[in-house]
Amino acid sequence: MIKTNQFKGQALSWELKDGIIELALHRDPCNEIGSLTLGELERFSAALDELTAISHAVILHSQQPAGFCAGADLRELFEGTQQMRREDAARGVRDFLERIHAVFNKIDASPLTTIAAVHGVTFGGGFELALVCDLIVADKMARFCFPELRLGLIPGFGGIPRLKRDLGNSVARDLLLTGRSFNATKAQQIGLVSQLVAEGEALKAARATAAQIGKFDRQTSAAAKQFIKPLLLKELRQEIDIFCDLFTRPAVEAGLRKFVESKEALPYLP
Repeated sequence: MIKTNQFKGQALSWELKDGIIELALHRDPCNEIGSLTLGELERFSAALDELTAISHAVILHSQQPAGFCAGADLRELFEGTQQMRREDAARGVRDFLERIHAVFNKIDASPLTTIAAVHGVTFGGGFELALVCDLIVADKMARFCFPELRLGLIPGFGGIPRLKRDLGNSVARDLLLTGRSFNATKAQQIGLVSQLVAEGEALKAARATAAQIGKFDRQTSAAAKQFIKPLLLKELRQEIDIFCDLFTRPAVEAGLRKFVESKEALPYLP
């Protein structure tokens, strides 16, 4: 039997202790999600069934000082599709999105209670990863943003349906159409963040929450989660279709090129 209660990879690691799975992101510079991270997330997804039988909660957090996750690896996306025809590039992107949706959907629908402990940059695909979780615990320096429209795209990892599910259309429209970021205080006010804590305290607070959850009957917790957190599969599939359609447009290549070639610090910031 493959040992699943711990794993140490290049982009992420996980460990099971006292019924709590802690998944740590640690890819430089800010946990950008590309093929490496996706492969290791798929490994976690494959282990999740076995881990579910011996745990009650999952905590996702980052070991990178800059933040939780800056989103998709746009450099890899740009460079990996430069020598392809647009149709071939779109097929490759669709395959990537379908794979990451499969992982995110499995975590989203897991009977375990999932907690994102976030700090700093929580943008794009990183924001979408946090939205997969049942609870978001944020330190006061966290910021949330969907900057994809600047590239001629929409979020592609399932963020729009999940944000609409959790907070409604008005917040989703604001974040999506303006590209502006929300700080952690605003995020708590609108109901995105369940706990707001001091700088550097998000993981500690998430651990305390996970320990509290462990006091309850697991089947009851799972039933409650299933009732209040539906998986919007139709909308998630539509998001992939729209993303792939937009990806073939020249404006996207121009936006990605500008991002990759920019010499400015953190060009994705508002």
